[in-house]
Amino acid sequence: MRPSFTDPVEVQMIALTKSRPQGCRPGYCQELPAARQSAEAARRFVETALSVWHLECLTDAGVLVASELVTNAVTHTDSSRIRIAVRRTGEQSVRIGVTDTAPVPPAPAVPAATLSTNGRGLLLVDALAERWGTTLHDSGKEVWAELLSEPFQ
Repeated sequence: MRPSFTDPVEVQMIALTKSRPQGCRPGYCQELPAARQSAEAARRFVETALSVWHLECLTDAGVLVASELVTNAVTHTDSSRIRIAVRRTGEQSVRIGVTDTAPVPPAPAVPAATLSTNGRGLLLVDALAERWGTTLHDSGKEVWAELLSEPFQ
């Protein structure tokens, strides 16, 4: 689904988005409040970036990864703001990252025998991503995931 750019939320999101070329690769980032409702804004942000790059085939995985990474940052840190970035890493690949101020890498939950609905976000990210990881910075960390589209045959 391509963004309509007529929805006021989409227009506001585009207006607040900063284009961040990464070397020769394009990218976008957006700062968001560290609040649960930011997961929805992150999903729309990723959907828009993937649409601009004609990588709609990555939308389902991309919005789920973004939602899980934002939810982890909001739930497990005391950051007041977070930043989501989407970078084009190749013709058919992107890196989605969420930066917060916590200096500790996340630890994936160990699958439990119970049917708990919490603690499975990074397991989902691991299942959807080609690879994922954490980059530590002086002011916190970025948790990122790389998604790869299958080439057309």
